[in-house]
Amino acid sequence: MCAAPRKMRETMPQTPIFSSMLGSSCSGQVQPDMGERCVDPVYQDGNIVSGSLEALIERLVPTMDYYPDRTYIFTFLLSSRVFIHPHELLAKVGQMCIKQKQQLEAGTEAEKAKLKSFAAKIIQLLKEWTETFPYDFQDEKSMKELKEIAHRITQCDEENGTVKKIISQMTQNLLMALSARSQYQEIKEKFRQPATDKGTILKTKPQSTQKDILSVCCDPLILAQQLTHIELERVSNIYPEDLMQIVSHMDSLDNHKCRGDVTKTYNLEAYDNWFNCLSMLVATEICRVGTSRR
Repeated sequence: MCAAPRKMRETMPQTPIFSSMLGSSCSGQVQPDMGERCVDPVYQDGNIVSGSLEALIERLVPTMDYYPDRTYIFTFLLSSRVFIHPHELLAKVGQMCIKQKQQLEAGTEAEKAKLKSFAAKIIQLLKEWTETFPYDFQDEKSMKELKEIAHRITQCDEENGTVKKIISQMTQNLLMALSARSQYQEIKEKFRQPATDKGTILKTKPQSTQKDILSVCCDPLILAQQLTHIELERVSNIYPEDLMQIVSHMDSLDNHKCRGDVTKTYNLEAYDNWFNCLSMLVATEICRVGTSRR
């Protein structure tokens, strides 16, 4: 499993870390203790370039002395869906977190005192995950795993409830993001119509009722601006995971990998429909001008 292109770093969310809770050890740049953690991944110039799925998942989970780099978090969460479903990955992350929590609770008083700091790191990871890839939590399995981890981590700070408040806010933001995407899909579904149907309608209309595009908007500059606005709106709703769904689906057919859910590619379909409609509009106008000149 290889790392994603460097340009992905530009799209990473800059989620502020809870510095007051995490302490100086959680800067996102701390390297794992190679004496305690698996040495399976292959490094090049200080960066992980490949490794087994289990070892890479282990690098994703924070510990008391380690927090993964944000670039790694984004890259792994995006590319891992080719090999494992998000809810399965979340379950593995949860198991590792709970195991560490139990070890700290069974340790010395000094280790027990670190529970709050450890909980903050787990929350930070979940926060970055829910903000970057909220669509991963749309199904019930992922939400169930998220709630289970959140419940266990909340127990680390029952005295003042700081962790509980942060988790509550994180969950609220996640639900708002999922609701916004759902509403966008519902709106687009109302206006969804195959390009072939539109072509049939255009052919059946009398020639006199078929309007020239410039009769609707006589200023080419304004028309171009409006088309650009629509183009940007369609593109802005395409997310990295939408592309990975297509890649994982195609790759799974040949290599028996985790099959992508092609039903979750609505935004790509919406853009594809828009592109086809725009192409038809341009072609129709060109043909119309050519016919009028004859």
